Amino acid sequence: MVNETVGLTALILAVATLYAAVGQAGASGYLAVMGIVGLDPATMKPTALALNLLVAGIGTVRFARAGLFTWRAFYPFGVLGMPFSFLGGTMHLPPHLYYPLVGAILLLAALELARSTWATRGTPERADSTTPPFLPALAAGAAVGFLSGMTGTGGGIFLAPLILLMGWVETRRAAAVSAAYNLLNSAAALAGTWTTATTLPAALPWWLAAAGVGGAVGAWLGSRHLPTATLRYLLAAILALSGLKMLTA
Repeated sequence: MVNETVGLTALILAVATLYAAVGQAGASGYLAVMGIVGLDPATMKPTALALNLLVAGIGTVRFARAGLFTWRAFYPFGVLGMPFSFLGGTMHLPPHLYYPLVGAILLLAALELARSTWATRGTPERADSTTPPFLPALAAGAAVGFLSGMTGTGGGIFLAPLILLMGWVETRRAAAVSAAYNLLNSAAALAGTWTTATTLPAALPWWLAAAGVGGAVGAWLGSRHLPTATLRYLLAAILALSGLKMLTA
């Protein structure tokens, strides 16, 4: 048990570092590594949300201080994202459904990360505006919110690629929107999960400390030193391997 806790703490540190470097909070990665060690799904979801909440908070503060966050770009996604995330958080899937669903989501996230990185290599970034259209953003926020609450992800890993694919805002501002969306939706989903008398693991303080350190280090590395494309490919590989592991669990 001690070795498992130490190993999982190290993995959470690595996941938080890699995700934070590309503007994400890491919930899908936390779910992946917890699935690898065989944690119970009822424990995995609230734990991933708690870790996500911390790292998303760090990312939100960083982007706001950099002047990349605006309420007009964010609130259309958040208006329905939070209540639908709360609703999704009240739902608990049985293991025979949970593992395949989360595994498939991880694989889809991996494919999107790799595809978007490859497709934009050497191409100047284009965004049609600095603010997303209100009604489409409202619908996207609701759909991603429900999915993120049900599966225990903050939703940013799905929202950011959607924003970039639609050309609503450029990458750095999309990352700022994603971080804030992760923060609020993780809080709402965790509250929804808590209404069903969820218990958290005793090792959570250690995992929170690891995620906090990883989030801070990743934000520093990603903004100053490491190429974003390299980090996105590494994340895609981690998600793909972990998704396959969960699909065969």
